[in-house]
Amino acid sequence: MTSSQAFSRTAVRRVNGGPSDEEFDDVLAVEEPLEIRLGPTDGTHKAISITMRTPGSDAELAAGFLFTEGMISSPEQIRKIRHCGLKIGKGSGTLDRAVSLNSNTIRVDLVEGVEVDLERLKRHFYTSSSCGVCGKTSIEALRTGAKPLNTSDLKVRSDIIHALPTSLRISQDIFDRTGGLHASALFSADGELDIVCEDVGRHNALDKVIGSKLLAGEMPLSDRVLLVSGRASFELVQKALMAGIPILAAVGAPSSLAVELASEFGMTLIGFVRDGRFNIYSGNERILTAHPK
Repeated sequence: MTSSQAFSRTAVRRVNGGPSDEEFDDVLAVEEPLEIRLGPTDGTHKAISITMRTPGSDAELAAGFLFTEGMISSPEQIRKIRHCGLKIGKGSGTLDRAVSLNSNTIRVDLVEGVEVDLERLKRHFYTSSSCGVCGKTSIEALRTGAKPLNTSDLKVRSDIIHALPTSLRISQDIFDRTGGLHASALFSADGELDIVCEDVGRHNALDKVIGSKLLAGEMPLSDRVLLVSGRASFELVQKALMAGIPILAAVGAPSSLAVELASEFGMTLIGFVRDGRFNIYSGNERILTAHPK
């Protein structure tokens, strides 16, 4: 993701209660629609999703979305991913809206013989850039795609979990400029940062991470710890489960449905990772504390 894609500048007036107001250029996180189109081998293509995202890593976002929605299961099923229209930001140091709107459609062409079940996307009609799907009926749809996590040898010390938010924050380049982006990051069991992606949508940031690993042929992510910058929603747990991630930690709170889903599928779900503390909502056995009970 380049800076020209991810942020734009606008003139603002700051009213601070003093004798005079302050005028300056503020930096904003870019939010633009992305239409994902699926191109079967018969030459036609179909719009399957529109999401509000921060431009950049669009191919990874599209691949991650298709994978976490159960539409594809391996990178070998993808023949080509390409934008429709002109390149975002071409010929401009900042985001050119007229140009970008021509490239806010991305097409994923599948290899011959790959069949997809478009009915699985019905639940996605309720998504937006800020929140995911809602309702307990969504868990029923998951049972046909996500699998319970195996009890693995992955164990992580509590001090590693405590250190994750600092490592993530240091790596949030675009957040430093705008203060308005979510982030998802993968870490090794010893706390080494693997990959971080930012986006205005928390689920988009995670799709970018998962899509990047999918296209690199590095699935499943059974030896990784996922940290998200905001709350732990149902949809983030679902996407992490599809990628085989055994530990999901969030700076914010989990929802009740997220906890229910994580518990059912054997995921370790951690919330409120900040200020030297965190809560474990499911999967206690994977976290090694200095004072085990």
